[in-house]
Amino acid sequence: MKELLLQTAKRTGLVDTDQLSKYLEETNGQGRIDEVLLNCPFFTEDVVLKLFAEALGWEYLTDIPSKDVPVQFIENVPATYAQHHFLIGIKSNGSNGETSNEADAEDELSELTVVLSKPLDANALDNVSKMTGLPVKAAVSTRAAITSVIDVAYEQRSTIIEEVAEELDSQNLDQLVDEVSTSDDLLDVVNRPPVIRLVNDILFRALQLRASDIHVHPFESRIQIRYRIDGILYDALNLNKNILSLITSRIKVMAGMDIAERRLPQDGRCTVRLGQREVDLRISTVPTSFGERSVLRLLDKSSGIFSLNELGLAKEDLDKFDTLLNRSHGVIFVTGPTGSGKSTTLYACLNRINSAEKNVLTIEDPIEYQLEGISQIQVANKKGMTFATSLRHVLRQDPDVIMVGEVRDIETARMAIQSSLTGHLVFSTLHTNDSAGAVSRLLDLGVEPYLVSSSLIAIIAQRLVRKVCNNCKEPVEPALHELKELGLADEAGKGKFFVGKGCDKCFQTGYRGRTGIYEMMLINQDVQNLIYARESAGTIKRHALNAGLKTLRIDGARKALAGITTIAEVLRVTQADIA
Repeated sequence: MKELLLQTAKRTGLVDTDQLSKYLEETNGQGRIDEVLLNCPFFTEDVVLKLFAEALGWEYLTDIPSKDVPVQFIENVPATYAQHHFLIGIKSNGSNGETSNEADAEDELSELTVVLSKPLDANALDNVSKMTGLPVKAAVSTRAAITSVIDVAYEQRSTIIEEVAEELDSQNLDQLVDEVSTSDDLLDVVNRPPVIRLVNDILFRALQLRASDIHVHPFESRIQIRYRIDGILYDALNLNKNILSLITSRIKVMAGMDIAERRLPQDGRCTVRLGQREVDLRISTVPTSFGERSVLRLLDKSSGIFSLNELGLAKEDLDKFDTLLNRSHGVIFVTGPTGSGKSTTLYACLNRINSAEKNVLTIEDPIEYQLEGISQIQVANKKGMTFATSLRHVLRQDPDVIMVGEVRDIETARMAIQSSLTGHLVFSTLHTNDSAGAVSRLLDLGVEPYLVSSSLIAIIAQRLVRKVCNNCKEPVEPALHELKELGLADEAGKGKFFVGKGCDKCFQTGYRGRTGIYEMMLINQDVQNLIYARESAGTIKRHALNAGLKTLRIDGARKALAGITTIAEVLRVTQADIA
């Protein structure tokens, strides 16, 4: 095999032959050759797999359609086995007779193609052949591609939610505590009690639809399950009111909450797995007139931290951001309502400036994502560890950059500002509608104008707008009044705008994913004078507009013109600019 790989590398030029030969010599006897090469720091996974595919005459798949996974594979190969060995079975070319009838196609399946991430895993091939009773041939693909199709394919195996709900009875409640583990796999539904399968399926579908929140909302005669997708709540399904206590108890057990306490609000958190994806859940329950209402916030660890380039910042704003991040001291506020992406922007900023030369500390409530090389502190109000007290102690840790999750009171505001005056770069958030409103909020909290004017270096207001689904977008001619409202009357009749007509990929909404729109106000000498004079937010905003400030609506209009979002979406999330 070693000689075959070297000959293939020389013939195809996929990898450097000398480097491959040297690495194989160094690792001789350390394990199976495919596993050794897949762990090689010099070659990427896809290049190694392409090399094996060329050498063995197998097919390399960049994309695996989930519709090609046959029922025989899903029914006979456990999800845990497919996940552990990173493999999936698909119909071999020509084995389904190209018939339009799906049932007939399954009956005619005479051979199975097993897509592997470890090309020489012969035992796994044999086992799949025995489980399915079909002859198999091999193909290769990356772990990420295989995991992705496992996640989708095994959804077909999950029992329909309504059917699972009908199985539930009061006896299942006693099994809840014994069944929970520290990190439950949502795909593992074999031999689980119905209530666990039901909650797992609700979570699984939420992750498949990219939902950020799940609402379990009890009404007088039903339970409404709702998903928040791209910032909008959608009704997903109705369940029988009788099983509310079972669902709520299961959720509480997962989060380590008290299942006997039903009269007081509770908070908890836990981690679940979807194949190889780790997902954090933040869970809140409150008593209502029709029973306990639960909301689950989903934080997908595998999505990682966005970089500044991925947030939707215009080129000029990105340049301004880079200038700000190189400052040695000052306060930068990111403002907007709840759910407008402020924390994501702050994480992207810290990620940009994180280096061995700077000591970066954060004070958060809660810590949403772990940042490598940065010390993150969790606020604990019950123990007296507030933002203000944490900030006081952080200043003794010799920081260069400090991120304060939120300024909620005068003590935190004053300390954050004074920290910047003593030579620290401070990031924080405020809940205001626009950039100029942040100044008024600070003054209203009781911070002295001279402190605000001398410490502030920038205020960034932001919102999230839904992006047009690329799979179903089509050109549209917007109404003239919409164009006028957005300040784009000159673009009438030019046909640059798009909307999504709705498809399966976007949940029939026409939108898929979100991007940010930004309003970045840099604090110059004139604005400092206005702050010192306690001028209103309106006056400061007018001055900034005259100086060239691009408002949220203007930035949104630019993204509508670029076909990224729609005019209706920009009008939904932004206010009219001051005349």
